[in-house]
Amino acid sequence: MLTYYFDIKDGVPVRDRSGLELVSDGAAIAHSKILADKMRREKPKGHPALQIVVIDESGREVHREQIYQTGPEHR
Repeated sequence: MLTYYFDIKDGVPVRDRSGLELVSDGAAIAHSKILADKMRREKPKGHPALQIVVIDESGREVHREQIYQTGPEHR
């Protein structure tokens, strides 16, 4: 199992200090999508640049998940 961190970023990052043990990068990416969906449901409107940045235990960025869609079909 690897430890992944799910930082919240909209310019200045809010660091995830505890992390979560998951089996793979794919599992971490799937978890970031679940977190983003939960944030959208709890707060339907938010800063368009808000992202979840997935970092592995070596400090490598694995994925960025946009929380609020910014395309014309989402305005």
